[in-house]
Amino acid sequence: MIEFNQADISTLNLLLKNKKKIAILTHVNPDGDAIGSSLGVFHFLNNLGHDVTVITPNEYPLFLQWLPGNKNVLVYSKNKSKGKKVLHEAELIFTLDFNHVERIDWLKKIFSETKAKKILIDHHPNPENFADLKFSDTNVSSTAELVYLVIKKLNKTDKIDVNAATCLYTGIMTDTGCFNYNCSNPDTFKTAAGLIEKGININIINSSVYDNYSADRMKLMGYSLHEKMQLYPEYNSAVIALSQKEMQQFNFESGDTEGFVNLPLSIKGIVFSVLLLEKKDHVKLSFRSQGNFPANEIAANYFEGGGHLNAAGGKTKLSLEEAIAKLEELFKQYKDNLQNAF
Repeated sequence: MIEFNQADISTLNLLLKNKKKIAILTHVNPDGDAIGSSLGVFHFLNNLGHDVTVITPNEYPLFLQWLPGNKNVLVYSKNKSKGKKVLHEAELIFTLDFNHVERIDWLKKIFSETKAKKILIDHHPNPENFADLKFSDTNVSSTAELVYLVIKKLNKTDKIDVNAATCLYTGIMTDTGCFNYNCSNPDTFKTAAGLIEKGININIINSSVYDNYSADRMKLMGYSLHEKMQLYPEYNSAVIALSQKEMQQFNFESGDTEGFVNLPLSIKGIVFSVLLLEKKDHVKLSFRSQGNFPANEIAANYFEGGGHLNAAGGKTKLSLEEAIAKLEELFKQYKDNLQNAF
């Protein structure tokens, strides 16, 4: 069971006692946990009577836009003037699913200028010291689970309605790959059970997230596996690399490659998988591993990133081909670790 600082809990309770203008902020390129936890907190705070706005730095995948409260999300890249106004007027800012201000990209300057009290809720390691209150734990499956546990500690789970529960469950489900990883702690399932008791429909949630893709996305997945996946059996590793041109060929939209990095891990013997996506001025990398192989070490030491033991991300200014060559050298360097991950 997670132990929270009781003084921080008491302070948060006091801050939420009277109606306030509150902004909820999450990282660039938001995923299911970022949006699920943000909208979960949105509904919770609304039920407490606050004036709440969720701000995302940029747009997020269509398969998350069915979530209750989605129409209330302010996408900063599409409405910068309103975004600045909301942040400057906010009395409290909840920062969810990120622990370094670099993760909010072009919003970091405005964020640093605001006078609002800042409350961090996040499950990534080594958080920066930018928040007035910090609820951080790497042992939870997701930020959405941590949100639920904070609300439970506040003794306010009665303010989690079916909309909030739907969003939080979606955050947990997506960040654990339908409870396939990052969920060995029994408390994760207790949290899921608590959310289900609020009346959510897990069949609809599953279908809305995983059966809501475009035909182009499915074709891109097939192309990635058939044409682009490179296997390195001697290193128990796999790489999928997609150029901008290849993604455009399949009418790429934000979120279309979500989950691709996990696919090679279904192959017998593969313990480390890397997805490389060519962007305009850099290459984005996603890392997934099994057993005790440190995906986050690779991300942090070689690709300007970080994350969890088995799930991490990074970026590089190298070309796609150069990045693959660098990975191949790292496979050789980490051969013993890759062959003894279990």
